[in-house]
Amino acid sequence: MLQQVIIACAIGGVMGILGHVKKKGRLEKPRMTKKFIYLGFIEDWLVGMIAATLLVLSSNPESSLHLIILSIISGYGGEAVLRSFDFVREERSQDAGSNRHNRSPHE
Repeated sequence: MLQQVIIACAIGGVMGILGHVKKKGRLEKPRMTKKFIYLGFIEDWLVGMIAATLLVLSSNPESSLHLIILSIISGYGGEAVLRSFDFVREERSQDAGSNRHNRSPHE
């Protein structure tokens, strides 16, 4: 399992950087402004790594080809993958909340 996570991190990070280059047109370096720190390509690298790791851990791929494909897809679209994890969590909490409201007070 650790080997799968390391492979997912590596592939997801590379794909995150490629996604950054596609989105911005070039590799932007990290820089500091007066109000905040802009991480540049490091931000997309980290997001790609985290998204690939989360997807591999949640799906538990059975083959190395499945692992590579999942890592490529999640690393390239890292922000969307992380948003979908947040959406699933919100949806589950809303379902649990609606179940509480649908019950009669005598149950």
